[in-house]
Amino acid sequence: MDLGVTAIDTSSSYLGFRSHQILARTAGDLLPRFTVSTKVGYFPGRDGVEHSLDPVRLHAAMERVAEDLGREPDLVFLHNPEHSLREAAPHNRDVLVQACTALDDAAVKGLCAAWGVASWDPSTLLNLIDTTAPRPSALMVRAGLLVGARTLDAADALIKEWDLGDGMVWGMSPFGGSAGAPVWARIDPRVFLRDSSRLSRVQAAFRAAYHFPRVDSVAVGTDEPAHLGELVDALAGEVEERTIEEYRRLLRDRSRDQPA
Repeated sequence: MDLGVTAIDTSSSYLGFRSHQILARTAGDLLPRFTVSTKVGYFPGRDGVEHSLDPVRLHAAMERVAEDLGREPDLVFLHNPEHSLREAAPHNRDVLVQACTALDDAAVKGLCAAWGVASWDPSTLLNLIDTTAPRPSALMVRAGLLVGARTLDAADALIKEWDLGDGMVWGMSPFGGSAGAPVWARIDPRVFLRDSSRLSRVQAAFRAAYHFPRVDSVAVGTDEPAHLGELVDALAGEVEERTIEEYRRLLRDRSRDQPA
């Protein structure tokens, strides 16, 4: 809150399926001052973690979220539905519709204010969209300079298909796993900014992530408050739109040149 961050994103599966309890205990009476989003879709299994789109399990998970948080979340994402959809073919469209209906029903019953889809590989969802099914009000996808053209184009297509407006497209993993990865010492993302002297390479990479694809919010870790503060400061940077578009074009050209 001191940094101006007023939104918290988590998942039912984080911290050994204890994230909601730990968040409620840690935040205490400050929690109502944040908007809280979370995700359902992963469950404890015999081998550790298993994924399921079973409507009954999803509904029960959303009831548990509200119970553990001590409040209804503002937004619940269907977590990586593609994990189970690959195994559900040729009935994967029906499975996705049933899962979306379960989250929509839960929202109608007041278990959350809204629901959405969080997908690591959104390209798997494109051919499964059913216009008669409930439409999510938010989408979370990978964002940043390391995201490939296929994922970027799929995200753009889903945003258009679901008619998602301002504030309803989220990004995740803006550094492709770690801001300390060697790639960030080899390239200089400040070429995407109008004033490249104000921000560090990491800050520039984060600022540019809001345009690959175009997202309104980016979820990042909170393990290091100093790093989080740097990322918040990076939002003051202005991107160079022409460079953004040129990079997207280069990504598409490279994708077309690669063998299938």
